[in-house]
Amino acid sequence: MVRSWHRSRIVRPVSADNIASAAATFCATLVDEWVSAGLRHAIVAPGSRSTPLAVALVADRRVSVEIVHDERAAAFMALGAGVDGTPAILVCTSGTAAANFLPAVVEAGLSDVPMLVCTADRPPELRGVGAPQTIDQIGLYGGSVRWFHDAPVPSDADPTGWRRLARSAWKVARTGPVHLNLPFREPLLGRPDELPVPDGDDVVDEVGDIVAATMVSDPVPELPGGPGVVLVGGRHGCDPADIMALAESLGWPVLADPLAGLHGDERVVRHADTVLRVSAVASRLAPASVIRIGRPHASRVVATWIRNSGAPVVQVGGPGRIDPDHNVVAHASLAAVVAAAAQRPTADPQWCADWVQTEATAADAISRLLNGPELTEPTVARMVADHLGSDSRLVVSSSMPVRDLEWFGGAAARAWSNRGANGIDGVMSTAVGLALDGDPVVVLIGDVAFVHDANALVALTQRNTDVRIVVVDNDGGGIFSFLPQASQLDDRAFEQIFGTPHGTDVLALAAAHHIPTVDIADRAGLKAQLGRRGPWVARVRSSRRRNVDVHRRIVDTVAERLA
Repeated sequence: MVRSWHRSRIVRPVSADNIASAAATFCATLVDEWVSAGLRHAIVAPGSRSTPLAVALVADRRVSVEIVHDERAAAFMALGAGVDGTPAILVCTSGTAAANFLPAVVEAGLSDVPMLVCTADRPPELRGVGAPQTIDQIGLYGGSVRWFHDAPVPSDADPTGWRRLARSAWKVARTGPVHLNLPFREPLLGRPDELPVPDGDDVVDEVGDIVAATMVSDPVPELPGGPGVVLVGGRHGCDPADIMALAESLGWPVLADPLAGLHGDERVVRHADTVLRVSAVASRLAPASVIRIGRPHASRVVATWIRNSGAPVVQVGGPGRIDPDHNVVAHASLAAVVAAAAQRPTADPQWCADWVQTEATAADAISRLLNGPELTEPTVARMVADHLGSDSRLVVSSSMPVRDLEWFGGAAARAWSNRGANGIDGVMSTAVGLALDGDPVVVLIGDVAFVHDANALVALTQRNTDVRIVVVDNDGGGIFSFLPQASQLDDRAFEQIFGTPHGTDVLALAAAHHIPTVDIADRAGLKAQLGRRGPWVARVRSSRRRNVDVHRRIVDTVAERLA
């Protein structure tokens, strides 16, 4: 007999069949509601306790389900799938599986990336009594999630709130990660009854308050007189045309990094890090005001220059509070800043002209150096940017690759990087998630980050994704060679603690997963390889010591040209 849900439904005696059927129907209802809201991708780390939800997802042919063996990789894949604004569902069994989601949930929380985390759990009577594969999952992700809900064990006594729960979770998950903890009793595999009919109730109350809280902005103070700059980074959520219109009305330059998504205007400065290393230039171009839209640049030089200028900063967009130097005087919407800007005169045209000329001089010097025959780390970043297809996406590791792309990528540079927590973990998994919708994705990554996320390679050839991975291999942590530790410690101590050579053959590691590999030795080889469909892994060998010299030479050459 086919059963249908009604508000007056008679409760059946609890039996094993009833328990399994209620769980199956509950999960099928959640999935049905999420698909209606726009769900496309589910990332499932296999396990037993999550059986009801995993089976419901696989049974709904409207959902693309990826099975990922490692929970850490699965979570970053879900993050990549959510970058464009639609949450992916992330599922795991109970126990430490859920704890392995934490790094990606933290990144999603700091980056406002949509994500709906569903952790299966033991029922209340099995918590805190030493049951196997059971940990305390209540509030497991702390303040990194927008909303946490520990659901009751599914029961057919009152299914009327199931769709409302699904809508609530989905609505908040569009603003950042949400954690649903879902306890299930055994038996775990059952047949769903007919689903409760959609009721169309709007989601208000607590969920509405959570969403509204993400939209609060401060009044914009009057911008001080004198020239300023518009600093643009990733996750700003603004229309690029509106940003450029604001800068034009002010008569200010735009200092943009590759994560900002701005292109095609001479007012855009892309080599700020290099030119501001020249003290005379940094002093001459010091701003009286700063409007920062989105995240700060990766460049410590740019951040120090702004801090030393003493200029007040108005923060527009960007996830959460962004004020590491305690110089932000207001958090505001772009519309509010545009209104405030209309009350002040346009800057002297020479101010922006000086920036444009300085940028042009630096860009020319850098391009000449990077067009040489040596395949340096900055050259690799420039070539990847220049030869990225119009339909392709670029993911860069949050260490030297994101900096090389920011400093030397040029006008074509555009990318995603996990710059919320600025960790190197999950880079390739994020790229795989980003590629699930079908676009080619290129990854520019260092060897340490590659090895760290090696589980992203598991079953990669079985996924319908075009992922092209370029590994800059200097056998260690190259970024540390630019820090004071490199000169203040003796070579042995530095190598042990910071250089951290690992000796892993990255191509052999990829080949173990049946992924095609290639060593790249010259510019022509890299250009040709970038045009080939993935998955593949290409290695460009480098020397950490030589890389420091290359960067120093670029900075010195630009300084000479600007002098």
